[in-house]
Amino acid sequence: MTGLTPYLHFPGIAREALSFYREVFGGELVLHTFADVGREDGPSDFIAHGMLTGRVELFAADGGPGDEPLEIRGVMFSLLGTAEPAELERWFATLADGGSVIDALQLRAWGDHDGTVTDRFGITWLIGYQG
Repeated sequence: MTGLTPYLHFPGIAREALSFYREVFGGELVLHTFADVGREDGPSDFIAHGMLTGRVELFAADGGPGDEPLEIRGVMFSLLGTAEPAELERWFATLADGGSVIDALQLRAWGDHDGTVTDRFGITWLIGYQG
């Protein structure tokens, strides 16, 4: 693994979130429950550590006692040029389902396409491509 990989703490919905992101981006999903790792500070089916690997990589877990729940403000996850234009457009549309489009994916005055969407889990994504 190289580069920055976001690690998100969800309030009991890490499995749902990571499964959604796998549906959006593809890749391989590995989930380890609280029971798998011997944690007893929450429901046994909570995710202690989850990994989505592939073109987009994310880690996530369900918060236990004392863990701060996910709250991201003033941050966007940028996926500029990470895939072919048609795939990026599909990602944008799928992330928007149940979320909200902040700025539609569109051709800009400088000749590139980009747009901003907040998904159903509160993560804001900047998606775009050249030309």
